[in-house]
Amino acid sequence: MAARLALLASLLLLLPLVPPSSAVVLELHGNVYPTGHFFVTMNIGDPAKSYFLDIDTGSTLTWLQCDGPCTNCNIVPHVLYKPTPKKLVNCANSLCTDLHTDLGKPKRCGSQKQCDYVIRYVDESSMGVLVIDRFSLSASNGTNPTTIAFGCGYDQGKKNHNVPTPVDGILGLGRGKVTLLSQLKSQGVITKHVLGHCISSKGGGFLFFGDAQVPTSGVTWTPMNREHKHYSPGHGTLHFDSNSKPISAAPMAVIFDSGATYTYFAAQPYQATLSVVKSTLSKECKFLTEVKEKDRALTVCWKGKDKIRTIDEVKKCFRSLSLKFNNGNQKATLEIPPEHYLIISQEGHVCLGILDGSKEHPSLAGTNLIGGITMLDQMVIYDSERSLLGWVNYHCDRIPSSESAITSRL
Repeated sequence: MAARLALLASLLLLLPLVPPSSAVVLELHGNVYPTGHFFVTMNIGDPAKSYFLDIDTGSTLTWLQCDGPCTNCNIVPHVLYKPTPKKLVNCANSLCTDLHTDLGKPKRCGSQKQCDYVIRYVDESSMGVLVIDRFSLSASNGTNPTTIAFGCGYDQGKKNHNVPTPVDGILGLGRGKVTLLSQLKSQGVITKHVLGHCISSKGGGFLFFGDAQVPTSGVTWTPMNREHKHYSPGHGTLHFDSNSKPISAAPMAVIFDSGATYTYFAAQPYQATLSVVKSTLSKECKFLTEVKEKDRALTVCWKGKDKIRTIDEVKKCFRSLSLKFNNGNQKATLEIPPEHYLIISQEGHVCLGILDGSKEHPSLAGTNLIGGITMLDQMVIYDSERSLLGWVNYHCDRIPSSESAITSRL
């Protein structure tokens, strides 16, 4: 017996040491409506100062509006970040090369030798320079990153000049080499290139980096499109009320984008969705009549006999949608119940939270974005290690600590 134990002990010594799963868990603030943003508080600089950053899986670069000086800036919650010359990243630095690779643009070094960039968004662009500074970010393994490269955005375009916004910048969570997640992994703060978010319908929620918080069962997984620059499960078919026949004329290319407050469909699936929703209302809930909403973002709304206060009051009038993905041998369904595509406006109307991307943003023509409203009360997981996207129903108002996240996996 003693000999066997000795042999077992010697074999264990030969096994490679596997680092424990690490986790960073951050509290989310905000809501789909009326705030229209979900953001985290990040402490940046030395000494650290607090900033609100909008979580955006559709963007690669994390950036702050900054006093560079600022040409066109929003009115933000905090004093503008002010970089020093020592914090500027040189254009020759590999970080600058990686940034321009992520943006899909050639790098051009000017006489100032700093790493300049321009990011094109749906309706505007952000111009800035790459800097390095300290992020005071506690992880479950006790490690703090020393420095993180991020953008100092000094021009947000004329449309944003002096326009109030609830955030100071963007937390880029997309796929790329200079994302915050990639830098955290390279510095050993997390061991796996995995992130997830859980947005609560009550407001708030949580964001996590690393795989320690991922449930061991119950998650619906589907392969990620490796060729797409965004988080995409590929093409799916859109169904209404569990109907076996899809309402979309052709499979829809879908992107998961936490930076989009609402869900955007291309013209044909949007019109098909609107048609079946209206048809159902005309048969079962004639007391709902279409109205023009004061909020220009909400283009299709209905009012009742009295002011509508909760979705539960009108939920029976609507049916669930679903997106079905068929990736080889793996099939996955994203259920979209009424509470994941409807909004109760401040006027007391019920409004469609699925918008026509081709009309709202012409540059989105042909694109289908799954936005924050459709991700409510679900943990959505982006596992770049295994090239998988996952989702599972979850109590997103219960914010775990990074320590409890590790314990739950042991």
